Amino acid sequence: MEEMKQTTVVMTAEEKAEFEAFQQEKARKAAEEKARKDRDVYKQMVDDELERSIPVLFGISGQIKESKQQVMDNFRAILEMKADLFKTKVKDDQRSHTFTNSTGDKRITLGVYVTDGYRDTVEDGIAIVKEYIESLANDEKTKSLVNMVLRLLARDAKGTLKASRIVQLRKVAMETGNERFMEGVQIIEDSYQPEVSKQFIRAEVKNDNGMWVAIPLGMTEA
Repeated sequence: MEEMKQTTVVMTAEEKAEFEAFQQEKARKAAEEKARKDRDVYKQMVDDELERSIPVLFGISGQIKESKQQVMDNFRAILEMKADLFKTKVKDDQRSHTFTNSTGDKRITLGVYVTDGYRDTVEDGIAIVKEYIESLANDEKTKSLVNMVLRLLARDAKGTLKASRIVQLRKVAMETGNERFMEGVQIIEDSYQPEVSKQFIRAEVKNDNGMWVAIPLGMTEA
């Protein structure tokens, strides 16, 4: 059997430095290549999982939507019966209805989320209000009133007046007793035309401690 012979290579300091630099560069490139491949694997895993998950979530979303509409439709008939039985009129502007069972341990609230909106006539009302405050004497007392009115007429990020501020504006107008001011506020109020953004359902049951607990109806709640 032949013996393996070891060869000793003698390198100068310069050659040794070059060899070590070569080894380091080789290791660096190998690490970069591994990192690149790992990133590719990661991206592919994300793509594959999204392709599997999105259809599942679409299905869940469809089931929630269908079930929600079914509950809404069922209670619409109950609302009509309630109006007939108790001779009351179901108000179109009522934003929520709560139903509780006879034993008092289950309840459902049906409603709509509403965003503030106004017809174009609101601009006429605003103009009248501003006309009034511009006619006031320029003293400290009226400056305070003017600043308050302008704050109440300030629009939000979407360019819409806040209905809650118009309620405050009505109080300010009544305190002044100025008919022109109140006329402008009335026009603004008459221009109010809220828009329904979406329907909602809230279902609750009482736990063993007699506390109301919401039934999770959304992906983030379950």
